[in-house]
Amino acid sequence: MMRRFGDAPESGRTYRIRTGAYAILPAGDGLLLTHQDAPEPEVQLPGGGIDLGESPVQALIREVYEETGWRIARPKRLGAYRRFTYMPEYDLWAEKICLIYMAAPVMPYGDPTEIGHTALWMHVDEALDTLANTGDRDFVARHASLITKFQQRG
Repeated sequence: MMRRFGDAPESGRTYRIRTGAYAILPAGDGLLLTHQDAPEPEVQLPGGGIDLGESPVQALIREVYEETGWRIARPKRLGAYRRFTYMPEYDLWAEKICLIYMAAPVMPYGDPTEIGHTALWMHVDEALDTLANTGDRDFVARHASLITKFQQRG
């Protein structure tokens, strides 16, 4: 059974399954994250929905680039969780299946191409206090030793 974070599904509400790929991106002494301005300002793991015809890794590479301007390498899947939420940008109640990867941020190619996103670096401890999503925080906390190994390799 996949672990759930956030609110329980509301009885009688229909949810559409939306699968996305998200990345923990350690380098140096921090993590590469994205700040999204709307619908609510929040700090997130970079990533997002998998488009028709894309593999999860293809979506991950595209989404990280769109939200941070960075290219990544060596994505390794860590696991998955789900959460039930309203997505106002799509006017959709969704059961989000979040596939979590760890990857190496390789090189910045410019500013994020997705409007309303800003790339930022944050120490792991600060990220644990700042990430908006409890599922993202849980994965960062549970994989802290692996994050440290990635940072040391960097």
